[in-house]
Amino acid sequence: MTTVQSHQSQLETCIQACLDCLHECENCANACLTSDMVQMMTECIKLCRDCADTCTLCARLMSRNSALHAQMCGVCAEACERCASECEKHNSDHCKRCAASCRRCAESCRQMATAMA
Repeated sequence: MTTVQSHQSQLETCIQACLDCLHECENCANACLTSDMVQMMTECIKLCRDCADTCTLCARLMSRNSALHAQMCGVCAEACERCASECEKHNSDHCKRCAASCRRCAESCRQMATAMA
């Protein structure tokens, strides 16, 4: 595999990780909003929404090969880590799925940011 093919493969993997994370974060935030303990879940909801928005922008910048995508991947990794840390405090299935997806996305984004540095 050439360096260009390798980068393209890594880029596609990272975009998919961002889209998967976006999906899980939106599901988690929606589930938290409809739970009986919505007041206790406000931080989780906020972080899921921040993470989902960050993943969206990150995927869009990578998709168009923006010169800013490496920096955005670093920001996205941070948002994912924060969201995962909060979701891991809760026992619900949606929080567990969200945390796992956030961890995968953070790792992929860190690798992308490092590769582009």
